[in-house]
Amino acid sequence: MANILLTRIDNRLIHGQVATQWCGTIGANLILVANDRVSEDKVRQGLMDMAAPTGVATRYFSIQKTIEIIHKAADRQKIFIVVDSPEDALKLVEGGVTDIKKVNIGNMHMAEGKRQVATTVAVDDKDVAAFKRLEELGVKLEIQRVPSTAVEDISKLYK
Repeated sequence: MANILLTRIDNRLIHGQVATQWCGTIGANLILVANDRVSEDKVRQGLMDMAAPTGVATRYFSIQKTIEIIHKAADRQKIFIVVDSPEDALKLVEGGVTDIKKVNIGNMHMAEGKRQVATTVAVDDKDVAAFKRLEELGVKLEIQRVPSTAVEDISKLYK
């Protein structure tokens, strides 16, 4: 059983302020970015390594590799998983990462075909379907930009 403290959707993945605040609040010592593109992009990994808090390890795995090896994590690893989208979070859960009990929805940029539903969250129908499926699977969802801000009502996702 992996010691997953939090799974967060943030399409910026690892970046300074949020990485530092979340790691400090939840006590993570490992940030695992589960993302197919970034798992093969050494330049982007290097940039994110610079944004990670001192003393916090980073790993960059594809979604499939995360599914395959997360259960091998050592007990001492306090894991903060960061994914790009609700679809990626759903792939992890449906792929057998049953230790994901809560998904923090932090940042989903506005793009063509998306609608703004919360301070830093824009969704399309595909995102909404993934959120509904996550809830059906028993995963708690919460919208919260940083630990010091209030949790926003998740019903906003479905409007």
